[in-house]
Amino acid sequence: MTLEPYQARYPTPFAVLGIRTAGELLTHIEYLPPKAAPLAPLSWLAEEVCRQVEHYLDNAEFRFDLPFEFSGTPFQCRVWREIHRIPSGRAITYLDIARKLSTAPRPVGGACGANRIPLVIPCHRVVGRHGLGGFMGASSGFPLEIKKWLLRHEGVTADERR
Repeated sequence: MTLEPYQARYPTPFAVLGIRTAGELLTHIEYLPPKAAPLAPLSWLAEEVCRQVEHYLDNAEFRFDLPFEFSGTPFQCRVWREIHRIPSGRAITYLDIARKLSTAPRPVGGACGANRIPLVIPCHRVVGRHGLGGFMGASSGFPLEIKKWLLRHEGVTADERR
C-alpha cells in the first residue's frame, strides 16, 4: 500500500493543484497537468486550501491566509517575503526585487523557481524586464501558460508588468 503524496488534487481552469500539508502547515502547491485526477481533501487544512483557492478564482483580489513557513535558504526567504508583498493585479520585475535586496536578477529567478507554495507566494507576479520571464523553471510551454492565465485573471496587462 502506498500513501497518497497529496492531501488534495484540486482542479482549476489552468491546472490541477497538487496540495501537500504537514501537520498544521501548507508545504507545497504543485501545478499538475489539467487532466490529472482530482482528489478530495484528506485533511482539514487541505480542505481550507481548496476553499481559499476557490475564493481566489472567484475574486482575483482575494488574499490567501494559510499557515505556512518560509522554508528555504536565507536568500530564498528574503526573495519570497518580497514576492509575498506584491498585491494582486500588479507585477514587478526580477530586477526590481534584485535592487531591493542588493543582488542580481538571476538569483531572484532561481528563488522564484524554488518556491514551493505558488499562489500563496505569488511568483507569477514577477516578470522579466522585456516580457514574462520564466515560470517553474521553464521559459515556454505549460508553465508559461499558467503564468499568463494567472496574470490575466488578476487583470495584469503588458503595460502593468513593471
